[in-house]
Amino acid sequence: MDEDWKPLVSSDQNSESSDRRDSTDFLDCKAKRPFHVEPKNIVKDDLRERVSSEASILNSRLHYYSRLTGSSDRLLSPPDHVIPQPEEIYIYSPLGTAFKVKGGEGASKNPSIVTIFAIWNTMMGTSILSIPWGIKQAGFTLGVLILSAMGLLTLYCCYRVLKSPKSIPYIDTSDWEFPDVCRYYFGKCGQLSSLVFSLVSLLGAMVVYWVLMSNFLYNTGKFIYNYEHNISDPDFGSNTSVICPYQLHNSSMDISITSNNTSDALFHFWWSKTNTIPFYLIILLLPLLNFRSASFFARFTFLGTISVMYLIFLVTLKAIQLGFHLEFHWFHSNDFFVAEFRTLFPQLTGVLTLAFFIHNCIITLMKNNRHQENNIRDLSVAYLLVGLTYLYVGVLIFASFPSPPFSKDCIEPNFLDNFPSSDVLVFIARAFLLFQMTSVYPLLGYLARVQIMGYLFNNSYPSFFHVITLNIFIVAAGVLMAKFYPDIGSIIRYSGATCGLALVFVLPALVHMISLKRQGELKWPSAIFHSLLILLGIANLLGQFFM
Repeated sequence: MDEDWKPLVSSDQNSESSDRRDSTDFLDCKAKRPFHVEPKNIVKDDLRERVSSEASILNSRLHYYSRLTGSSDRLLSPPDHVIPQPEEIYIYSPLGTAFKVKGGEGASKNPSIVTIFAIWNTMMGTSILSIPWGIKQAGFTLGVLILSAMGLLTLYCCYRVLKSPKSIPYIDTSDWEFPDVCRYYFGKCGQLSSLVFSLVSLLGAMVVYWVLMSNFLYNTGKFIYNYEHNISDPDFGSNTSVICPYQLHNSSMDISITSNNTSDALFHFWWSKTNTIPFYLIILLLPLLNFRSASFFARFTFLGTISVMYLIFLVTLKAIQLGFHLEFHWFHSNDFFVAEFRTLFPQLTGVLTLAFFIHNCIITLMKNNRHQENNIRDLSVAYLLVGLTYLYVGVLIFASFPSPPFSKDCIEPNFLDNFPSSDVLVFIARAFLLFQMTSVYPLLGYLARVQIMGYLFNNSYPSFFHVITLNIFIVAAGVLMAKFYPDIGSIIRYSGATCGLALVFVLPALVHMISLKRQGELKWPSAIFHSLLILLGIANLLGQFFM
């Protein structure tokens, strides 16, 4: 038996080449890297070929090279063409399971601080612009309480999503996502439901993006036109740094036209926020949606962090300039201040459901964490930072909004609309957000296409006709909403409550209860608590239609 393990070429015969061994040290990892496992040793209940014939041949060659020389002699280590591609590499466990290698050890792992800010950056979306409006709808005191409570609830549900693959016994779930978990427990119906509700959040975000891009492009063009023609916004109230579009609309005033000459009328005819701008965006964005790959646009995701940091700076500066304007009226509003507890609070819960939504991609984000044992801590810290950011922006905008002369009810679903287009700092924010959203929108379209086409055709790009047809429907939804219903607060709360019903409340709670029941560990306090979570998700959705 010992003879079988002796090399065919003794290392002693190669002693004269010891000075060349240093140049082959880099091959050591290749010589020791396992990559082939017999199909009978791979535990999986499917009939698909898990080890290709090419991998089997490469395995035989590797054994041959291993017999030529001993482990201490690297001169005859396998050449590059013998080493398999990463997709053919498996690591065999003595327990009888084969795990596919995803890359070099620790090659793409991130430290905790990078993981935390990746989660923070992913959650920081357009919802931050609607947080002050949501607090106004709920009342200042109740709004702060709801924001804190929703952060804790969504954190717990996200924790349940993150833990769900590990609760499945006897199956390698290392590369599973939450839709795979739903398919395990609920069959294809569960996988389809998770996909549909995930698409609701994605398409809802794309509609909000189109409305906001129309808004930002309109105000950017208006700023440039007014600057070139030396036109100033009229003085609406005693504080010209803030405007109230709500009062302007009720008074049937047109803040766009400030003179009666023909050039102004012509400009405002062709440069309309709802009648023309949404259609202009088609020329720019529809071609970008048809790219096969979104790798180019993914390079601009860092702009999201910069834009959020600039918004925080802008909010801080405006709060310093305006000061705080607060009066506490607990249950009744007056001409300038809203009640601290209002019945419109479900509108805030709908917005916050989308604002704290990351449940459909949290497993993927956490896989890249270098220290997996810190996943729960890092997730909690990320949610804390997100909650504090929302509180900071929401509280400062609400508290510093000048009342009097304006009522707190003037706070818009997009708080940038409360500042005139002539404000230079706000112009910079709008221009920057416009560029950022223009680069991110094709990325969102790519993600939607991959999910839809991948499910229907098992191909993310079946043909140009399929892709252009899907993109036309997506763009049409954005154009129609931007023209007829450009209320981002309502769009966010409806889409947030809809996708949150399944992916935040119902599915994570059901998966956890079923897992405990199968293990015989489901207790009535846990069953009651998770059943209440499901009821809360249903009430959150229904509340959007009655408030």
